[in-house]
Amino acid sequence: MALEKELDVQLIAASRFAVPDGVDWVPDDGVSDAEAIVEFAGRACYETFDRPNPHTATNSAYLHHIIDVGHDALLEHATATIYIRGLSRAAGNELLRHRNFSFSQLSQRFVHEDESEVVVPSLIAQDEELHRMFVRAADETRFIYDELLKTLEENLAGEPNSLLRRKKARQAARAILPNATETRFVVTGNYRAWRQFIAARASEHADGEIRMLAVTCLEILREHAPTLFDDFMISELTDGTKMATSPYVS
Repeated sequence: MALEKELDVQLIAASRFAVPDGVDWVPDDGVSDAEAIVEFAGRACYETFDRPNPHTATNSAYLHHIIDVGHDALLEHATATIYIRGLSRAAGNELLRHRNFSFSQLSQRFVHEDESEVVVPSLIAQDEELHRMFVRAADETRFIYDELLKTLEENLAGEPNSLLRRKKARQAARAILPNATETRFVVTGNYRAWRQFIAARASEHADGEIRMLAVTCLEILREHAPTLFDDFMISELTDGTKMATSPYVS
């Protein structure tokens, strides 16, 4: 029977900051490395390490100012890497449209799952009969996939390279797998790219699954670098799902 997967998002890497030798400046206590990097990059442009403007003397004030005036290119100096599991290939195809990210995606050609692992759309999951239909269809598709794979491997028995034989069989058989099949990503992006992704995909008008991913990424990144994401407001829609908006990103 099909295994239903739920979204799992984890921050696995982020930029680290070290004050350069010969620079008489240290970041405020308690700020994250990402926040320190962005402030340092801005101050390095004008050699304002002595914090001459009292209105932007603190890290929080400085970062809020650059976001307010649209000087967000500075955010490109800090990066975060997120590991995503439990995402459908349909939503994964939408994620891949964000070209400012770097992606590594689970290979259906190389990896053979023992079970049918699928992501059930929320509208279908809420309806008992539709949910049964969906799972049954996923099971039937998986049966056909397994039969195709078995026959393809038999047809390719003359290929002496066993690894190549398996790859060829899987890359042909996988064409029958549904868009709901689970995929996994390692995604790296700078903080400007993450803000743009969240602004576009946490919108009320975005697809529900990728909106949930965007809001989850926002919650994780805001915990890691709060000042860089505290302009986003998370609210609940009438269906109980979440959305997020910012007045500074369109």
